[in-house]
Amino acid sequence: MEAELNIAKAMADGSRMRVLAALLRCDELCVCQIVEILRLAAGTVSRHMSILHNARLVQSRKDGKWVYYRLATHFPEPLRIWLLESLSDSPEIIADQALLETILSCAPEHLCRQQKERKVCDV
Repeated sequence: MEAELNIAKAMADGSRMRVLAALLRCDELCVCQIVEILRLAAGTVSRHMSILHNARLVQSRKDGKWVYYRLATHFPEPLRIWLLESLSDSPEIIADQALLETILSCAPEHLCRQQKERKVCDV
């Protein structure tokens, strides 16, 4: 029952559900791309991804200084179906999908640089 509780806890946050919805449509996303979708600080996104990883809903791989996430190999099929069906009409998910198209057209290096510049400008 521990695994099921971890999944339920991981799903109890809208940002994490948005990440899973994005990963249902993309093979993988790097942290900087997820930051752009959620419009949250990188540290906050990393914490959300850690929770999803601990619930075994996502897997990660490192490529240089970038960390990429994808759905876990054994992502629960009933959960996949539920997410697709229940979130398909969500205005937030629809907006995320449109934003994701723009995000995917940019190289991760460019997104990361933009994010660092925004942080410097915000100080």
